[in-house]
Amino acid sequence: MARGRLRRSGLGPALIVTLTAALTLAGALAAGWGPKLGLDLEGGFAVTLQPVEDAPDDALDQAIEIIRTRVDALGVAEPEITRQGQTIVVNLPGVTDRERARELVGQTAELRFRPVLSILEGDATAPGATSSSETTTTAATDATTTTAPLEGQSARATPFQDATTTTTDPATTTTAAPDTTTTTAPAPAGLELTPRDEDDPTKEVVLQEVVDGEVLFTYRLGPSEATGEIVSTARAQLSPQGEWTVGLEVTSSGIDAFNSVASRCFSRDVTCPTGQLAIVLDSQVVSAPTIQQATFERDGIQISGSFTESDAKDLALVLRYGSLPVALETQQTQEVSATLGNDSLNAALVAGLVGLGLVFAYMVLYYRLLGLVAMGSLAVSGALLWTVVAWLGETRGLALTLAGITGIIVSIGIAVDSNVVFYEHLKEDVSRGRTVRTAVRGSFDHAFGTIVKADVASLIGATVLYLLTVGSVRGFAFFLGLSTVLDLIASYLFMRPVVVWMARTQKVLEDPGRLGLTSRRSEVVP
Repeated sequence: MARGRLRRSGLGPALIVTLTAALTLAGALAAGWGPKLGLDLEGGFAVTLQPVEDAPDDALDQAIEIIRTRVDALGVAEPEITRQGQTIVVNLPGVTDRERARELVGQTAELRFRPVLSILEGDATAPGATSSSETTTTAATDATTTTAPLEGQSARATPFQDATTTTTDPATTTTAAPDTTTTTAPAPAGLELTPRDEDDPTKEVVLQEVVDGEVLFTYRLGPSEATGEIVSTARAQLSPQGEWTVGLEVTSSGIDAFNSVASRCFSRDVTCPTGQLAIVLDSQVVSAPTIQQATFERDGIQISGSFTESDAKDLALVLRYGSLPVALETQQTQEVSATLGNDSLNAALVAGLVGLGLVFAYMVLYYRLLGLVAMGSLAVSGALLWTVVAWLGETRGLALTLAGITGIIVSIGIAVDSNVVFYEHLKEDVSRGRTVRTAVRGSFDHAFGTIVKADVASLIGATVLYLLTVGSVRGFAFFLGLSTVLDLIASYLFMRPVVVWMARTQKVLEDPGRLGLTSRRSEVVP
């Protein structure tokens, strides 16, 4: 019986969409989801990059895509990476480790693999530092290793820096760990660090490995044997011993070049007497692992050493996205205060609440109960909007910017306008003498056509803005378009059935003024 009354009342769609909005919102809040904030609201920093020399447009566009992929891998919510002539501007909101992100964004030169000829003394080491010569490159294997740190090594030594390393691929072998003291030599008189603008891949260079502002080692490196183009992918992973390593996979065309230098490093050839292969980015040594065997499968290379999780992920990130078609240098770095962002957010929220309050007062005073229906429709679409934005923030990195909030505030006017169009059609029909019961369905059918046309016009404008603009304008367009779609859903599934149900109630039939309606005649239905 109750189900039959519900079906006759026509409230089924309204109840379904209301419950859906309430349950999804409750689920998002219970999961701790919420809109991620953009740079202008949460704070962060902006980096301006400039090519060292004039670069073609296609090279800059490719560089932007590589930087975007690298930044996305950091988990930054909605980074803004735009071109302004020859300048690339990178905005990173809500970054927890700004120094790490700044370093990764600034690493924009070509990735190169250079054999280590020697490790130079002098300014080479810092007290207690651990050298990258302690890292090793082995074939990926599940073999068990027994650790015994070499005398004089740092406590950061890992199972791959032991006196004996046992591997089972391709056969069981025992390889002595490198003795770093034999590869360290005094710097020849007059030998200086190679300036960045003189870092020629075809010549020997002298470069340093710097961590947290401290020079760990200074290396004399041979000519570049390969670039980042040979890298297919790289990933941070845990070894069977629970240590962080980097799994490196090279391309089918690049494995021959990698094995060529690997075999020479493994045999301590004159072109690679230390057995180490340096990974160089932007004229700085990122890591210099020791080669542990002569040949590798292209998907079976593992770089191990005294890595933390962050170290391994950073190295994997550099290997994946380190090679750019154009050399860039940092021109400016600008910090955006989180306090300023909070002030902007508070101002936007106050403006939105004031506007919403005025709209509520106007709708209730003018349309009575219909005004409450309009506010209920706004509440439903608002709950759905919160859930969608929170979900996109968690899964796609979408961030809510000040421009996005502006788009949402503008959409309130569009949503209320949808209600007004319907209500005015209904008022006009009732004023001509029709009953509320007979007028409501026809009024909505006529009004909904107008609502769809108006909302489609807004969607077209939002789509054009989103596709043809960059930066904050895209955020405005996206949130305006999303809110408009949700308004259509709320209008059809909530507003329509609720008003139809109200028009059938006895009190409204006796007094249409309860809906803010006036009639030439009143009709009482027993």
